[in-house]
Amino acid sequence: MKEYKYTINGNKYEVVVGDIVENIATLTVNGEEYKVEMEKQPEPEKPKPVVRPAAAAASADNAPAADKGTVNKNNAVKAPLPGVITDIKVAVGDEVKAGDTVVVLEAMKMANNLQSEKSGKVTAVCVSIGESVMEDDALVVIE
Repeated sequence: MKEYKYTINGNKYEVVVGDIVENIATLTVNGEEYKVEMEKQPEPEKPKPVVRPAAAAASADNAPAADKGTVNKNNAVKAPLPGVITDIKVAVGDEVKAGDTVVVLEAMKMANNLQSEKSGKVTAVCVSIGESVMEDDALVVIE
């Protein structure tokens, strides 16, 4: 129990705070008892978890990436900087011309269209959508 003394507009009040059950408080003001309903405190919002699809799930509808150990990477389009693959515009067997966009790489919150440096046939796709790559990683092999 807590006791308080107030003076409001020259009137003196002695307030005793009794039991508080949920949001109902029992107050005694100058000997007279009152039941007071207090506003409920809003529950703090819980942060919603951010869920990103796994790279394997994101690439399920794409052609599987080539086995990276068996590909001749000398003729590959390589990542100019680290980033995440957001789109693959070609598939194995496609004919491309110099300047055609083959992969979209997101780096520093910018989408970068990576283009073929020469004309030829796509012989391997070494990455999948959602995969993180480092600078100079082989992305697509064109021969």
